Amino acid sequence: MTREDITRGLFELQDNDYRTFHARLMPEIDPERIIGVRTPQLRAFAKQVIKDSCAEEFLQELPHYYYEENNLHGALLNLRYKKESELEDFLKELERFLPYVDNWATCDMLSPKLFKKNLPLVYERVKHWLNSEHTYTIRFGIVTLLGYYLEDAFESGMLKLVCGVKSEEYYVRMAVAWYFSMALVKQYEETIPYFEQPVLETWTHNKAIQKAIESRRIDEGTKAYLRSLKI
Repeated sequence: MTREDITRGLFELQDNDYRTFHARLMPEIDPERIIGVRTPQLRAFAKQVIKDSCAEEFLQELPHYYYEENNLHGALLNLRYKKESELEDFLKELERFLPYVDNWATCDMLSPKLFKKNLPLVYERVKHWLNSEHTYTIRFGIVTLLGYYLEDAFESGMLKLVCGVKSEEYYVRMAVAWYFSMALVKQYEETIPYFEQPVLETWTHNKAIQKAIESRRIDEGTKAYLRSLKI
């Protein structure tokens, strides 16, 4: 397999109907850069690529042109690094990649299982990511907190950390709202004061309540109370 075979292989998996649908979900991406590969097929393809020597060449090549090439890059990183002893190397490669992430879908798809191996170490990196000037690095930090730190690893200071994220970028604001909506579901007692004495900006406050109310894990009485807290 050559480097060119990787892009060719992605095009062989192309689904034009999916391409049209997915392009509408990512208006910030030029449709010409979207091939149209469904996630299960892309992940299966990544398992083939990682076995070939061209995977290393591909991972060293940044930036990529196609949206799916970025998704493949993230999938390959997850496949390449699996042991706790490899976490530092993974984080180094991840931070080299993050500045090139240019949409919410690639950002949210990363979700490295390796993070579970050393959550305290990753949390220190999250604090760094939240202070980035790059939209999707900030979002990745928030999504990481949402995915790995709202249950056993939760600390109340994490709420304050996300509350302190200030950005006019839609995909950052939406990530903050998403985080707080899930915090209401999973850590209600710690989270509800942030809504009783509002500290989030109005749009984010209301969006978080809206998304929390959509959860089946919140009872009707609590949903009614949350509605009363809308600004």
